[in-house]
Amino acid sequence: MESGFGYFPTHYAPGPGVVARLVEERGHKALLFAEHTHIPVPAKGTRVKDERGGDLPSKYWHTYDPLVALTAAGLATTRLRVGTGICLVPQRDPITLAKMVASVDHLTGGRFEFGVGAGWNEPEIRHHGVDPRRRFAVMKEHIEAMREIWTQEEAKYHGEFVSFDSIWSWPKPAQRPYPPVLVGGTGPRVLDRVLAYGDVWMPNYGPGVLERIPELFRRAAEAGRRVEVMVLGFPVDPKVIEEYANAGVSRVMPWLPTAGLDRIQREMDAFEAALAEARR
Repeated sequence: MESGFGYFPTHYAPGPGVVARLVEERGHKALLFAEHTHIPVPAKGTRVKDERGGDLPSKYWHTYDPLVALTAAGLATTRLRVGTGICLVPQRDPITLAKMVASVDHLTGGRFEFGVGAGWNEPEIRHHGVDPRRRFAVMKEHIEAMREIWTQEEAKYHGEFVSFDSIWSWPKPAQRPYPPVLVGGTGPRVLDRVLAYGDVWMPNYGPGVLERIPELFRRAAEAGRRVEVMVLGFPVDPKVIEEYANAGVSRVMPWLPTAGLDRIQREMDAFEAALAEARR
């Protein structure tokens, strides 16, 4: 089982290149960056809440653009897989995003991983002109349109939310036919989305994830597909690591703190000790 990390790359913490070199030097496989374009200011007298109802840390509205940050991370390393964890696809123009993904994959020598999600912050989604109730349908069309751009010399797509006649767009991704698509989320229909347009299910660790892995593998086998499971937000616990390895999870990734380099290294130390114990 591989290991890696998720990270909120901000302007006030160690930069993406610095963290990426550290992750690579310590033998891990991947570093994925979170995304929020912005966080809407809450009504006076209220707090910003996360998707579980807790207070939202300020790092959510201080992140670099993830595609820019992971380009810096990729160019600072030679082997490390770099990617989005996750890219909020409905909030981006698909033609532009297809170009950015292909460009990053080329510039990093085919080391990009495209983690995707539809988002949870409804005001943020609305600010991008998207109805939150339709965000999963929008994401599906955006990914379908991008796949056409990545794989066709003359790409065209006509859907409800995305529509364009034949276009030329290069470069094509270095990975063929395109970088792996890692579908985030734990909602009731997430496995349908993984099987429709994903290569990997990448949930955040939490209740119910482990129990759904056999269903995903069974459905993928019935469809003649091979999918993987990679988990973000993983606990530093050797027993849990071993349990997920036995379930067929191919990579576990805790979140690194948006903090000083010393604290980041201490948390890496703790995770590596748990990995070593789980692998005995």
